Amino acid sequence: METVNILEINHMKKSFNGLGVLKDISLTVKEGEVVSIIGPSGSGKSTILRCATLLEKMDGGDLIYMGEYAAEDQNGKSVYARKSKLKKFHKYFGLVFQNFNLFPHYSVLKNIVDAPMSVDKISREEAYERADKLLKQLGLSDKRDAYPYQLSGGQQQRVSIARALALQPKILFFDEPTSALDPMLTAEVLKVIKELAEEKMTMIIVTHEMEFARELSDRIIFMEDGMIQQQGTPEEIFASDNPRIRDFIGKFKS
Repeated sequence: METVNILEINHMKKSFNGLGVLKDISLTVKEGEVVSIIGPSGSGKSTILRCATLLEKMDGGDLIYMGEYAAEDQNGKSVYARKSKLKKFHKYFGLVFQNFNLFPHYSVLKNIVDAPMSVDKISREEAYERADKLLKQLGLSDKRDAYPYQLSGGQQQRVSIARALALQPKILFFDEPTSALDPMLTAEVLKVIKELAEEKMTMIIVTHEMEFARELSDRIIFMEDGMIQQQGTPEEIFASDNPRIRDFIGKFKS
């Protein structure tokens, strides 16, 4: 059976105030694939995620989900689908931010059921059933009525993962999911992501956790200066003779 391309990006370009942040990014992510994006700060990693999840508009390039164009390059400029059609694309992905982005005035349960009920218009009963299942899966059943301020950073990040999964996306994006956490809490969040990988969840993870990327990824992309400098299997990237990659990986391994 042929593997489906969940996401395809062709020649993505993005500038801020005349400064080229993404210079010509092309990548394809197949169903069930885990892709990690690594590279120094300011190389454009988070901007790829923001463009892929429609938080930022690309200047040029194609953005394709499940074979359908969310944006198509016409004469070097990205032309986006109509607003009504873009709504459909939002259902294909979930995004987990580094700083949780939970609603502080909502309980854990309400944080999770809010979008499925208001965006996907699923019944209250189904939304609650889905949320309880996710809370159990992520070891948070006893926190369903708690508020974000009553949780540790690791618990908050697990709630934000549950919130993203509640919309049953085809692909999950993680933007430095552990950068705001101490090592012990980092481990509990990485464990959850690992379990999702075992369930064949399609994921793109921007991370500085080198050993985690090595162990979990089907493919690693190394970015620098707004460009993909090299991509390959973890073995290929970690054995790379590119001095910039060796230097970068060395910093995090020591």
